[in-house]
Amino acid sequence: MPKYVYRFDEGRKDQRDLLGGKGANLAEMTRIGLPVPPGFTISSEACRAYMRDGHLPPGLRVEVTTALRQVEDALGRRLGAPRDPLLVSVRSGAKVSMPGMMDTVLNVGLTDASVQGLADMSGDERFAWDSYRRLVQMFGATVLGIDPRPFGEALDARKAAVGAVSDVDLTADDLRGLVDEYLQIVRTTCGREFPQDPREQLDLAIDAVFGSWDTERARLYRRRERIPDRLGTAVNVMAMVFGNLGADSGTGVAFTRDPSSGHAGAYGDYLPNAQGEDVVAGIRNTLTLDDLHARDPASYDELLAAMRRLETHYRDLCDIEFTIERGRLWLLQTRVGKRTAGAAFRVAVQLVDEHLITLDEALARVTGEQLGRLLFPQFDRTAGAPLLTRGLGASPGAAVGEIVLDNAQAIERTQAGAQAILVRRETNADDLVGMISAAGILTARGGKTSHAAVVARGMGRCAVVGAEALDVDEVRVDDAVLRPGDVIALDGTTGEVFRGEVPVVDSPVLRYVAEGLDAGLRSAADDGVRELVHAVHRLLTHADSVRRLRVRANADTADDARRARARGAEGIGLCRTEHQFLGERRRHVEQVVLAGGEDERQAALAALLPLQRADFTDLLEAMDGLPTTIRLLDPPLHEFLPNLTELSVRVALAEQRGQVDEHDVRLLAAVRRTHEQNPMLGLRGVRLGLTVPGLFAVQVRAIAEATVELRRAGRDPRPEIMVPLVGSAREMQLVRVETERVLAEVAAGSGERLRMPIGCMIELPRAALTAQRIATQADFFSFGTNDLTQTTWGFSRDDVEGSFFPAYLDNGVLTVSPFETLDADGVGALVRAGVESGRSARPDLHCGVCGEHGGDPESIHFFHQVGLDDVSCSPFRIPVARLEAGRAAVTVGDDATV
Repeated sequence: MPKYVYRFDEGRKDQRDLLGGKGANLAEMTRIGLPVPPGFTISSEACRAYMRDGHLPPGLRVEVTTALRQVEDALGRRLGAPRDPLLVSVRSGAKVSMPGMMDTVLNVGLTDASVQGLADMSGDERFAWDSYRRLVQMFGATVLGIDPRPFGEALDARKAAVGAVSDVDLTADDLRGLVDEYLQIVRTTCGREFPQDPREQLDLAIDAVFGSWDTERARLYRRRERIPDRLGTAVNVMAMVFGNLGADSGTGVAFTRDPSSGHAGAYGDYLPNAQGEDVVAGIRNTLTLDDLHARDPASYDELLAAMRRLETHYRDLCDIEFTIERGRLWLLQTRVGKRTAGAAFRVAVQLVDEHLITLDEALARVTGEQLGRLLFPQFDRTAGAPLLTRGLGASPGAAVGEIVLDNAQAIERTQAGAQAILVRRETNADDLVGMISAAGILTARGGKTSHAAVVARGMGRCAVVGAEALDVDEVRVDDAVLRPGDVIALDGTTGEVFRGEVPVVDSPVLRYVAEGLDAGLRSAADDGVRELVHAVHRLLTHADSVRRLRVRANADTADDARRARARGAEGIGLCRTEHQFLGERRRHVEQVVLAGGEDERQAALAALLPLQRADFTDLLEAMDGLPTTIRLLDPPLHEFLPNLTELSVRVALAEQRGQVDEHDVRLLAAVRRTHEQNPMLGLRGVRLGLTVPGLFAVQVRAIAEATVELRRAGRDPRPEIMVPLVGSAREMQLVRVETERVLAEVAAGSGERLRMPIGCMIELPRAALTAQRIATQADFFSFGTNDLTQTTWGFSRDDVEGSFFPAYLDNGVLTVSPFETLDADGVGALVRAGVESGRSARPDLHCGVCGEHGGDPESIHFFHQVGLDDVSCSPFRIPVARLEAGRAAVTVGDDATV
């Protein structure tokens, strides 16, 4: 039979698949001799068996008994014994950190019979009853599924009745009475008594952890973070140590570096006379580690030594949960800490300078998504916006939106197109839906390691916590009365909360990528921001030095090209020439369509030539010395012509008035003649070029003449001609013959030698599957993954994203839109086939991608693996693509499969 249960001293940190993140790290801390309470982990294999079979695996209870007895023997206590009882905590722990998925259940094993034994053992009756009320509350909400609000209301009522300000002011008698109320809540709600068998409590808690994997909020979190459902979760059972034994005890969360800013030095929150969940729940505002130093210097020094040891061992910023029990330090958890985007870059470079990691490792530890967040605008500090209050900046960023007070409001306003700021006293796991919907989070309670802070940092949401002046019940700050729907602005870096909207300015990192290092440094407000700009520069420069994928831009105008070049583009991968015929220029295409004969058509095309030549001259000059791929016209023809219904009405009304416009009549006939039911799969691309004589030829001539003009001016234009929507080699051959004829004519007339690459887009499944034949006629391939996704899935992008995509995402049919991240299994298989097939016929075939997937981090790694030469994306995403191309090289290696 498989083994499902592992003592902490049996595992190690590289067994995350089996033991989950918490279990693997508890095992590793035990292995290197740090003070970890004894315990054991039930593997994620058991959870997968539970999900598959609908019940716990046979033999699991036996393994749990064996491991539990080993813990009991090590401590000389028995689970829930009437005298000197052993109590345990039960926690979930998947391979990937999922904050807020299931609350920990503490003090499992405590019963009516053993609570007095706990009091005698500790010498503190208040502590015993406080531990019991916590168990009943946590077990009731987490294991028995009771709404937690009645427990909170009973606690608040008891404090109000005795005049207590906080939980620690309640006496043993107060807590004994509160336990009776809690037990009655369980009895009334569940129709049963609270379990008085310690082993039954443990077994039910283990079942609840496995069951929590499939809750709605867990599925929501996994969908958002794209965590596979099949992973399952491990269960960690640990002997209890107590931070609520008085002033010499406490609990806290510490980071080896500030996860918000990345600044070096011990950082964290501490609560004296408290158990672990009090810190992350945010129900009491915390003390700092400096306060711990003043209260208990010995424990503080031991904690710092453990933090340094862990950071050295993991070679990264570590997040540590700890408890001090009457002056003795215990470590309850560690993990590589979640951090903000700015902290990620700072910490990575710091660890390089401290010689803990290499530059390659530092590059692997930051992401394009994090860089993208640093490019977002920031509040204009000179705007003088009215300050409402100030809290702790827990997750940087700038967020402006309407106040919402619960999940339902957050979802409603977001679906209505508004930005929402979720305002809560404190958050818990049930608020996850609202936190995902909201643009920012504001809480009245909690520190930088509270639930709101940790989850917001993990999601990249702006958050301000611990704004003590905020009264959430009355929605007011001092004398300022607020209402749901009022607009506020959060600065997640400074912790400031403003009333109304605040103008924004470019971030220093955006100034750096757009204008250079000096501009970025000049715009930085302080040394910390300058440090960030330097860190981004260092890692982006390293990415450029190691990446194999070149990065080009999708740019249609000279301004776009200059913007892209400033951001590091190494050429243009897609110039959409149809975008050059919008507005007033549409009439030139109308004249081509309306032409009654060859002479009229040639005259209309001749009118297009100088316009296109000027466009291409400007574009090629802006990209001087860099390859510039120009796609020949590829819109559905209807985009150049008036709307059929509107034009029909106009002509009919004119006829009624006797004011017939012959141009409109001819135009209507042409629109009717070219009207299509599905124009995206109709007369466009190469089909348009083959059926409207001279249309592609005039564009090629304009490119050639622009090239000649720039060469004579001493420039180095490098145009590449790309044919859209090719589905067969014969289509490509016909356009290539015409293109080479025009190039030869211009070359003969100018005396310039004109040889430029002629390639095609691969955006139809047939093109990918017949790429070997098409490659005989094409100098390069560029995968148009937007249309390739549409034609592979049978999705009309403009229609499906607003209709059934939300249902598909909710039901798990899709985990992400295939228009955002490439569908590697389907569309990706066609890309791979196209590259392999094309290069089998032409080994030197240059292959790139010009769909917006070229700027998506995950997709870029796929393109690296299949051996593409370049990616092309919008100018704003150029820095992200550069970084991810470098990360692909150091995390996957230069192991192209073709």
